[in-house]
Amino acid sequence: MSVESVFPQLEALLPHVQKPIQYVGGELNSTVKDWQSCDVRWALMYPDAYEVGLPNQGVMILYEVLNEREGVLAERTYSVWPDLEELMREHKVPQFTVDSHRPVAAFDVFGISFSTELGYTNMLTALDLAGIPLDAADRGDDHPIVVAGGHAAFNPEPIADFIDCAVIGDGEQAVLEMTEIIRAWKAEGRPGGRDELLFRLARTGGVYVPKFYDVEYLPDGRIARVVPNRSGVPWRVSKHTVMDLDEWPYPKQPLVPLAETVHERMSVEIFRGCTRGCRFCQAGMITRPVRERSITGIGEMVDKGLKATGFEEVGLLSLSSADHTEIGDIAKGLADRYEEDKIGLSLPSTRVDAFNIDLANELTRNGRRSGLTFAPEGGSERIRKVINKMVSEEDLIRTVATAYGNGWRQVKLYFMCGLPTETDEDVLQIADMATKVIAKGREVSGKNDIRCTVSIGGFVPKPHTPFQWAPQLSAEETDARLEKLREKIRGDKRYGRSIGFRYHDGKPGIVEGLLSRGDRRVGAVIRAVYEDGGRFDGWREHFSYDRWMECAERTLPEFGVDVDWYTTRERGYEEVLPWDHLDSGLDKDWLWEDWQDALDETEVDDCRWTPCFDCGVCPQMSTEIQIGPTGRKLLPLSVVK
Repeated sequence: MSVESVFPQLEALLPHVQKPIQYVGGELNSTVKDWQSCDVRWALMYPDAYEVGLPNQGVMILYEVLNEREGVLAERTYSVWPDLEELMREHKVPQFTVDSHRPVAAFDVFGISFSTELGYTNMLTALDLAGIPLDAADRGDDHPIVVAGGHAAFNPEPIADFIDCAVIGDGEQAVLEMTEIIRAWKAEGRPGGRDELLFRLARTGGVYVPKFYDVEYLPDGRIARVVPNRSGVPWRVSKHTVMDLDEWPYPKQPLVPLAETVHERMSVEIFRGCTRGCRFCQAGMITRPVRERSITGIGEMVDKGLKATGFEEVGLLSLSSADHTEIGDIAKGLADRYEEDKIGLSLPSTRVDAFNIDLANELTRNGRRSGLTFAPEGGSERIRKVINKMVSEEDLIRTVATAYGNGWRQVKLYFMCGLPTETDEDVLQIADMATKVIAKGREVSGKNDIRCTVSIGGFVPKPHTPFQWAPQLSAEETDARLEKLREKIRGDKRYGRSIGFRYHDGKPGIVEGLLSRGDRRVGAVIRAVYEDGGRFDGWREHFSYDRWMECAERTLPEFGVDVDWYTTRERGYEEVLPWDHLDSGLDKDWLWEDWQDALDETEVDDCRWTPCFDCGVCPQMSTEIQIGPTGRKLLPLSVVK
């Protein structure tokens, strides 16, 4: 049975909203497949505005992987701004896909990729606009299966009431496996209804279905245990890991946006995973092991992607791109190849100890020379040992001296405030570091127009990291510490004017902390915030700390807990954590030992270059580190004319 487009109704609303172009679809390389010729249909969502969601690599990859499969279609949907939401409710226009403007509720699967927990209220908005019951328990056989994925899905417990299932880890193979299970169930006539389909997904061991697990609590509010409530459901659910990235060269046809987006470039993921061991970094921990894409595989993806898009910049993406074993050859090969086309290259940021001027020059050879970004993360040597960020002040000064001496005029330094064991003095040393950077820049360049921007974010403890047990600094303490730092920078008559200071106050971090380490009881807070008008919590102009705190004060007392219980409270080794039944491959004892090493200020090397530290990932997930060098050169070898 065909499903009609809602575009005729939507089109009448577009003249009355801001940026209507973001809702019309038809982007270069988008795909619209025949509805009736497909038997499994996915609606994929990045729960943020089009300008943030369209460049998202995860959604773009799954969109292409699914649409390549015969009999399967995937379409995209994004969060609509409040102006359009209001009109959609008034005129009864449901949440729609941008590809063919079909109602999201008509699809078999509604997959939502969460990069951050602050997208949870946007998910509820989309569900409600789609006409899908917010509570999974209220959905019938005709409603889509609501699936959560992405980094924030590694602890899906706060949204357990609203999703049917969650997939943790890499999505490429996972969505195809799920598709085949759904296809078989539909071909058999949907035996056992929605419950049977969810059971078939759960028993694979790679799809988490919250309804099949009961959570029991102790009198003090801690979790006693999480247990399956149905025979055949595994006690632990494992993450998915894609090996040999060269076999998954996606996206092959990157989407080209119609409206302005946050990244106007074609991007290639040059490797996945990171074993640097930064203790605060959830992304590095949950994506282990390191798997490099080969230099030739990267070259082929760049070639095809540029031909398919016409972009003039290529982003070489990963968690630490300068750590690729052949990054020098990659950058030189691409710069040589696209010299006449003036194709620029970029890295998200550069590690201080991985930076060299040859690499920097290759990256800027065909593009503009913008500022360099480095992330020391901690202001003092001591705190960098705590977080295992093995960068000395001497390393940083030597690196920026090289940059300033070779013509750069601006450097951005990224730090965090509120790290475990941190004191005021640790943070105030950020000002000392910034002044030394400016002084060295003036010395080596002979100029006074040197700039250094200090950007500071609040630390939020994350699941599946050594800091998952750590107390979080309160918003008030964070703000007070940052105010002292600001005063010290501003009070420096000699260097203060050359130092830019950007920071986020402590309030959004507390909400993120509540959501990142929350359990199922936090779902009541999320729902209350949504019903009170909470939307786009990742945007400063839409975020309301007071709304979150008021909703938490209304909903959490009945469970005997509060916001501080989830955020500023330190956990003990024996405590059952809400995500313990979700297996990221990391051994919990190893994480605890690394937490103790942090408290002892003990650093741990990168296991790419040293013997294994027994974190557990490789043997438990049947994976291995995959790194070069391959010894090959970028193909084709000749410069493209």
